[in-house]
Amino acid sequence: MKYIMFEDFSGLPVPIIFPNRINFDEMREQMPYTKALSAGYVSLGPEGFRCHGKSKELNLEAAPGDQDVISAKFEDVAS
Repeated sequence: MKYIMFEDFSGLPVPIIFPNRINFDEMREQMPYTKALSAGYVSLGPEGFRCHGKSKELNLEAAPGDQDVISAKFEDVAS
């Protein structure tokens, strides 16, 4: 799966996760957020989420801490 980390309207990071068949720039065009913070690939393994790689189209790469933001969003949903 791919992801783009955006800054929402309150200044907090919000991840958008989407299938590999969708291009980064196509997903970026659909989002109302003005600032994209990072982008790459996300996978879930025995040790949790792992973010890696980069988007050539957006000139962004996975950032340290992205997996923590994604994990926290899933924990919020589970609560």
